[in-house]
Amino acid sequence: MTSTKPPTGLFANVTAYGDVAFSRWMRRAFLLSAGYDDEDLDRPVVGIATTWSDYNTCHRDMPALTEAVRRGVLERGALPFVFPTASLHEILMAPTTMLYRNLLALETEELIRSQPMDAVVLLGGCDKTVPAQVLAATSVDVPALLLVTGPMALGSWHGERLGACTDCRRLWAASRAGRIDPAETAAVGGRLAASGGTCPVMGTASTMACLIEVLGLALPGSATPTSGTGERLRIGVQTGRRAAELAVARQAGQEVPLVRDLLTRAALRNAVTALLALGGSTNAVIHLLAFARRAGAGLSLADFDELARTVPLLVDCKPAGVGYLEDLHRAGGVPALLSTLRPLLDLSVRGVDGSTLGERLAGLGEPGEWQTTLRPLTAPLGPPGALVVLRGSLAPEGAILKQAAASPQLLQHRGPAVVFESPEDAARRIDDPALPVTPDSVLVLRNAGPAAAGMPEAGSLPIPKRLAQAGVTDLVRISDARMSGTGYGTVVLHVAPEAARGGPLALVRDGDLIELDTAGRRLELCVPAEELQRRRAAWTPPPLPPRGWRRLYAEQVLQADQGADLAFLGPSAEPVGEE
Repeated sequence: MTSTKPPTGLFANVTAYGDVAFSRWMRRAFLLSAGYDDEDLDRPVVGIATTWSDYNTCHRDMPALTEAVRRGVLERGALPFVFPTASLHEILMAPTTMLYRNLLALETEELIRSQPMDAVVLLGGCDKTVPAQVLAATSVDVPALLLVTGPMALGSWHGERLGACTDCRRLWAASRAGRIDPAETAAVGGRLAASGGTCPVMGTASTMACLIEVLGLALPGSATPTSGTGERLRIGVQTGRRAAELAVARQAGQEVPLVRDLLTRAALRNAVTALLALGGSTNAVIHLLAFARRAGAGLSLADFDELARTVPLLVDCKPAGVGYLEDLHRAGGVPALLSTLRPLLDLSVRGVDGSTLGERLAGLGEPGEWQTTLRPLTAPLGPPGALVVLRGSLAPEGAILKQAAASPQLLQHRGPAVVFESPEDAARRIDDPALPVTPDSVLVLRNAGPAAAGMPEAGSLPIPKRLAQAGVTDLVRISDARMSGTGYGTVVLHVAPEAARGGPLALVRDGDLIELDTAGRRLELCVPAEELQRRRAAWTPPPLPPRGWRRLYAEQVLQADQGADLAFLGPSAEPVGEE
């Protein structure tokens, strides 16, 4: 816990005119013009950061959720102030929202720091909004609560339940292979995203919603209710009430939990445990590592590797299973998952509600036998190893494979490389009939890592059309890029160091043999060391972007194994450059 000298509500963080009394007098005048009176101005303030935008269809229901939070703040005697931040939508941004996660984190951090507020509620949902908000909240001295907009409702097609975006990828792959005609492809596209809200499978949005609840940064039970429902709005009110209680306590000089106080190593290991049990998104690995770095909590890929060897897959949600987030919600949501995982968790960690995890789980049993979405530890959905950390000559600093969504027959594989120099190169050539690709090939994508391209979700390369039409549904694919949490296949991701920073991925050539040994946790480039030395001597790094955010990002971004945060935004400045 951190004790802070209480601010004075709206008269904290005054504008620098060189005369504090004048600054406060002017601030009062402008607030009076907005309809506030002196009774309002004496109250503690709760900021409400909203990522609503016409460009973000997943956050369509956020205005109503914002009003619910506002009502809860008022009910506990504080004054709500809503402020906008950038909104990152996976589908309506180019080239990738990951390029802007750190920008949103920086903007949110500075707005919290520069505006008067005694507590803050951060409203997010779509994949990178929540991680950005956690990074911001970790770096400020204001207590914060996270609140997600919630998953979308399910659609259906010919009696089959559908939800973005695992079903999007499955149906698009069927269309590419000629198993669905163009008319049906167009029609089913209108059923995949049935409402506002985030993807209802265990993609990145659902994974991060669950993990912030596990970490205690959001109220218990807040991760899984559907967007726009009465339950989601009630959680908004409860979140507003708790934020107001923190603001009142902070203004009174009492100790309040800050996000960096809650992000302990034990709490983060609990989150990794939950991630594995969920069969969650590989993107969460990067985000949790970034949280740990900001908080100085000492989490590393070694923790993921250690826990992955013991924690089984428990949750039957796509893409690792067949269900959806609403099924997990009906089974009891994250509280039920944590109750099931209780023997594997540190129950002493605290949450923003003030209780320990053990206290929150007191009285909760395991889910009833009427449901099959959340399995018991004694009869899991899958064995340990939902995520696998790989190392070897091709990934000295690590790489990630989502084993739970991979093809078992490809988990031990040795084959020749087919190399793509960039996502654009892959898009141009993947369906070229002359591409020298066979079912044994290993597709290699490089120059798609953090510094080179902002780390887009390009790692799940499509199966070349010639092979897809012949019935091939999976190939080993390797890259320094990411994969959507809704994706599936034998896809090795986050290879570090990336090619643009001189990692071995930069040296691979067509025809080189690559060995994936999942059981041995190895990823090897089977090329003699002397030949690699010759190739390295001829290698030159790609040029930096010419200006702006992309230039700053390329210069400062760390590698995937460090969370792909910016070097100057951690607990202390860290050098960047060739690994």
